[in-house]
Amino acid sequence: MSEEVATLSTTVEAQRIRGLEMPWNRVLSSSEGPAGAARALGPWRPQEFLAECVETIPEAGGLMTFVFRRADGAPLAFRAGQYLNIAFPVNGPDEDPVDRSYSISSAPTEPWTFSVTIKRDPKGLVSGWAHDNVRPGMVLDMLGPVGAFHLPDADRRARYLFLAAGAGITPIMSMVRTICSLPGQADVVILYHGAEPGGFAFSQELEYLSQVDSRVKVFYSLGDRSKPGVWEGMIGRLTAEMIDQVAPDANGRKVFACGPEGYLNIAAELLNKVGVDDTSIFMEFFSGDRQTILEYAQEVEIAGEIAGEYAEEIAESAEEYFEAQPEALSMYEPAYDSEGTLEASGMELVAVDAEVPVPVSEAETPAEDAAPSAPDTGSFKTVGEGELTMSFTRTKVNVRISPDEFILNAAQRAGVRIGANCQEGMCGSCKVVKLSGEIDMNHQGGIRAREIEAGKFLPCCSTANSDLVIDA
Repeated sequence: MSEEVATLSTTVEAQRIRGLEMPWNRVLSSSEGPAGAARALGPWRPQEFLAECVETIPEAGGLMTFVFRRADGAPLAFRAGQYLNIAFPVNGPDEDPVDRSYSISSAPTEPWTFSVTIKRDPKGLVSGWAHDNVRPGMVLDMLGPVGAFHLPDADRRARYLFLAAGAGITPIMSMVRTICSLPGQADVVILYHGAEPGGFAFSQELEYLSQVDSRVKVFYSLGDRSKPGVWEGMIGRLTAEMIDQVAPDANGRKVFACGPEGYLNIAAELLNKVGVDDTSIFMEFFSGDRQTILEYAQEVEIAGEIAGEYAEEIAESAEEYFEAQPEALSMYEPAYDSEGTLEASGMELVAVDAEVPVPVSEAETPAEDAAPSAPDTGSFKTVGEGELTMSFTRTKVNVRISPDEFILNAAQRAGVRIGANCQEGMCGSCKVVKLSGEIDMNHQGGIRAREIEAGKFLPCCSTANSDLVIDA
């Protein structure tokens, strides 16, 4: 080999600035105030918006990625690892949609489209419907972004261990894609557990990223030793020895873990065993720890105020941003005023196989001033102890409750049938209608503003401030 060819084939280590910094971090923290474009692309607080599906991508392991863009043409600003609450019309356009929360799998550094990746659950109501029905052109109602499980805006060391099992790779993928899109020094180790050799979603992309980006190393492990076929990766469930093998310096890294609850419980024990401090461990539990729940509550509370306190600032920043764009991008430009986004002035959105709504005649339209008759709760059986009374009109029972007790707990103890999943105000599965009374609700994105205005609430995260009448 000639000296010239040898020189060309020599690997030269990339020179990088120290640490990682998100693109919006520096300008948003500027004492002079951020520029319009930076404000438009910075991590806004959660908000409600419509999004159009523009692409579907089948993934390994029974997952499918759905690519969306906001219907108003604005970018979706979020932090890598956060999730969206999406309303799916699984029961048809005339019935209330079913809300589910899914992590964003794309990187916030490419904000004009965003992706959520959903694993098909044969027993699930929504995931199978989404796989079979969500197609390019369909428009869905969303709320977010929400979540305290995300990369920091700035990290001078940027040394990470990512642990993922099954569909838990989704928010981790957003983090990996984000890191690979940014300049700066980083050291990333990914340990990804799957059930079968061909069931690792995003494996081709992860392999590619690990080859072209020296900051990333990927390890795979099969949790079940009995699976047939050729397999060159690791075998077995997560152990302390396995963590030591892939990241012997784990106690010097920030650890982000996502997966089934049992996997995460084991991971927490093992990480402590290898010396990782609790302050360096971040986990995406569906029902999070107390601190995470409080952070979610603060974010969503601010989301409810966005139309008031932040609307003028958002409108101003977005207008400045789009005015500065080339004429070729005008098709994406939304209109803004002090109330938020107006109808998009870009390409018309056309839903696939959309059905034309049938007009409702005046005779079929209920009178606006026809108030529902108040139920007679005096004949209901009364159970429980507490200062306040909740009357459930369908179950025909009065339940006594203390002001500091969650409504769902008291209702279920009294035999009232209310569906519930996360029990932390995230999924929206326990949503019911309050006919009268006052409550205090601290939800995590499981209910929308218009639903609250219509009298709905989440009993799992609500306490009573007065006597209540509930349609349940």
